[in-house]
Amino acid sequence: MKFKYQARTREGEIKTGEIAAVSKEAAIDILQKYNVFITYVKASEEKPLLMREVKMGQHISLKDIMAFSRQLSAMLGSKVPPAEAIHALGQKTTNKAFQEVIYNIASDIREGLSLSKAFSKHPRVFSPFYVGMIQSGEVTGNVPEVLKKITSHLEKNYYFRSKVIGAMIYPAMVTVVFFGVFIFLFLFVIPNITGTLLETGKKIPAVTRVVMDISNFFVVYWWVFLIFLLGFGAFLFFYPRTKEGRQNFDRFLLKLPIFGNFQKNLYMARFAENLSTLISAGTPIAQSLESSAGLIGNTVYRNIIMEMRAKVMKGENISSSLEKYPNEISPLFIQMVLVGERTGNLGDSLIQVFKFYQEEIDNFISSISSIIEPLLIIFLAVMVGILFAALIIPIYSIGAGGV
Repeated sequence: MKFKYQARTREGEIKTGEIAAVSKEAAIDILQKYNVFITYVKASEEKPLLMREVKMGQHISLKDIMAFSRQLSAMLGSKVPPAEAIHALGQKTTNKAFQEVIYNIASDIREGLSLSKAFSKHPRVFSPFYVGMIQSGEVTGNVPEVLKKITSHLEKNYYFRSKVIGAMIYPAMVTVVFFGVFIFLFLFVIPNITGTLLETGKKIPAVTRVVMDISNFFVVYWWVFLIFLLGFGAFLFFYPRTKEGRQNFDRFLLKLPIFGNFQKNLYMARFAENLSTLISAGTPIAQSLESSAGLIGNTVYRNIIMEMRAKVMKGENISSSLEKYPNEISPLFIQMVLVGERTGNLGDSLIQVFKFYQEEIDNFISSISSIIEPLLIIFLAVMVGILFAALIIPIYSIGAGGV
């Protein structure tokens, strides 16, 4: 929200302008920090309804949070007061939804809340990991350095996500185009060719009759296919959002051939990186495990980490707790954690684990991308060949006076 103001400096100079704040009181607080005498502060006139910017549902991306964290670290490192630094970053932010969140945080800090408490009021934007890291920085008195670690952590997550999504974009696009073309052929092209073949009264080859029957099914019962697609899509969308569905879906993903091991490596890398970052920032081990569980992204591993946290709080080592889950946690992971516990460098050991699994994931993505592309091409070539044999050859035979 923006406010117009007029103020007078100690030298008597009149200053006017516009300032962004969450409330009139917050705007006055900001102006008073500049040692001026405020004449008036008034909310800017709102635009007509049709001219207002729609920010409902505006997405706050990981890149927005990364940029904010990096810039805040630099400003706090330069001894800029937190409220002023955060407010200044809000003014630079083009994402209106994120800007409102930032202004609210700045306002809460001016009212006396700590950084971690102010950030924790926005759990949809700042995860428990983020808040826990900030809290650790407050305890150790080194928030700027912790923010650098947060930024590094977010960049690694962004890299992982981009790598996986990038590897899947090409196969997904090819698959969508493939199904789109074949649906078009079976609904519009093949029925016309079928009519031509039937009019000749000639004997139709078996493979051609199969293609014609499939096409006829799509033409007559297209609504059945549509209902199936909508129902299957609704199932995939809503079922994983239930507690039972999420658990079953996560278990299913871990049991998939080839991709199941990839998923396990991904979650172990994420767990190692999150836990290492939190421990290195001085976060207590129980809180580190709880925050890591909230970020893991899989209910199977989240339950394992929370069970491990309960055992650690009773005095058990992390490595001995991990040994009870041989199907989900690899021996290498357990061994490295054990070494870290014995040497007192658990954070460093976890970083080595993360680097190992990061390399495994990179190799898998590279190899699977190089395998999927030729397989898709071969599959498309086979399908096109079948259609060609089923339709073009009989038509050619008829034109040549054959069967």
